[in-house]
Amino acid sequence: MTSKNESVAIAPAPILSKSAMLRQTLVEPELDFLMEAHDGISAKIVEEAGFRGIWASGLAISAALGVRDSNEASWTQVLETLEFMADASNIPILVDGDTGYGNFNNMRRAVVKLCQRGIAGICIEDKLFPKTNSFIGEGQPLADIDEFCGKIRAGKDSQTDEDFCVVARVEALIAGRGMDEALRRAEAYHQAGADAILIHSKKRDADEILTFLHEWDNRGPVVIVPTTYHNTPTDHFRKAGVSTIIWANHNIRASISAMRDVSAQIYRDQSLVGIEGQVASVADIFALAGNDELADAEKRYLPTKQGIGKAVILAASRGSELGALTADRPKCMIDIGSQPLLRRLVSAFNDGGVHDLTVVRGYAKEKVNLPSINMVDNDDFATTGEAATLACAAGQLNGGCYVAYGDILFRQHILDQVSEVSQVSEVEADITLAVDALWDVRDADPRSRVRDLVSCSQPFNPGYLNDDVVSLKDIGPDMEHDHIHGEWIGLARLSARGAELVEAELSRMGNDNSLNSASMIDLFSNLLRAGHDIHVVYVAGQWLDVDNHADLAEARKFL
Repeated sequence: MTSKNESVAIAPAPILSKSAMLRQTLVEPELDFLMEAHDGISAKIVEEAGFRGIWASGLAISAALGVRDSNEASWTQVLETLEFMADASNIPILVDGDTGYGNFNNMRRAVVKLCQRGIAGICIEDKLFPKTNSFIGEGQPLADIDEFCGKIRAGKDSQTDEDFCVVARVEALIAGRGMDEALRRAEAYHQAGADAILIHSKKRDADEILTFLHEWDNRGPVVIVPTTYHNTPTDHFRKAGVSTIIWANHNIRASISAMRDVSAQIYRDQSLVGIEGQVASVADIFALAGNDELADAEKRYLPTKQGIGKAVILAASRGSELGALTADRPKCMIDIGSQPLLRRLVSAFNDGGVHDLTVVRGYAKEKVNLPSINMVDNDDFATTGEAATLACAAGQLNGGCYVAYGDILFRQHILDQVSEVSQVSEVEADITLAVDALWDVRDADPRSRVRDLVSCSQPFNPGYLNDDVVSLKDIGPDMEHDHIHGEWIGLARLSARGAELVEAELSRMGNDNSLNSASMIDLFSNLLRAGHDIHVVYVAGQWLDVDNHADLAEARKFL
């Protein structure tokens, strides 16, 4: 015996399974409600609204799939939808199982599969397969009572979850068979093991439902679907002893009305101005889909990248070799497979985790208008070179960044290589260039164009697996063939200190009046001569620079 001053530990309430939650809903004396849902997001919305359970309507799921409610959607297609709904919600789902998808054997397999996917129960109706919706036509044929009882027993014998519920739906009133037949069938199904009886009616009033409830006299839980007799006050059903009310198809109907209105208005207005404030926000969709949870999971499970998240893209030049294509736009904005070249370059950086992007514009700068990028201008683009263009964005280099020409395409793994190799040693490389070791296989005549050729501390060796640092020795368009180890592809990575070195050199070049005529090659050459180490990462193709029409054709194949 405990004294007054002794605390008594209270055991926490057991956590119920979804099927146990549904069973509790059916058997407890208080009236409860199930709300229709037909996919993952509608299941989330039902739960968000506060309902304790979901009615997975066959009509609604079929409508969402664009087919009739006549078993045109196979039971496996319904099962796939149910799996998404169960994953999306934490409340029980009672599925509208039509006639059990066939005979007793189909019912057995369906119940096993539903239990495996965490579905709490199935409701089957005593009509013939394939079913016809209860609100279509008159005098629909009913299943043989004994055969339907066997189907109920088969379902109960097959459930692998002891709390899984089988609800038997009586269609006698729908078929015009009268109250005696409805009661006879309900009793037979109750004796066969049904966990609840769903009595269905399509009358405009609830008289026959209330009569059934009076005659049934609470022999077992009763579920109703007041779609047609919706004017009857809910309290009437509560007093009559109804266990559960199903609001059977109102989410799918509401969504159809809303989509029709929005589509018609957008079609009519040719604008989003009139509807944008009336529809759910994209942020709302993200919230329902659980994007915040994914972001938290990424923090827990993905390695933290300490890489650089900024880039400066040099896109001031016209690209005169492309002729009429750049008459009114810079070459960074010419179309490459339905997207501007610059958009594809931005996407490559974004895919590599680089989202703070600054583009230096020049020629036809008003045409460089992509969203989610910063822009600075080199209004002297016609009389200055690449180094002066980079100097326009010198303030964006702070803390380290990538620098890229605005007319290149590269596979995203190249960005990863540059980032990884730049951080191989204990001391992060200040400046790293991506160099194509296959420079001489891109053209029939590798000297047919001006190239940013490089000579390095060691040549590319496709078989070496060590972490030897490769350093730049020389860079320029003219070099003895035997000294050439590759071609700079137009992508560089600057560490925080590397950015400081580049900014200082740009400032020095500005002071001695060499900046305006200088290229990026001149910039790197000056840094080499000043004794600064520049590292090299070898790549094997998988990139393009777009200078002329042949390059443009190749770029479209590249994608």
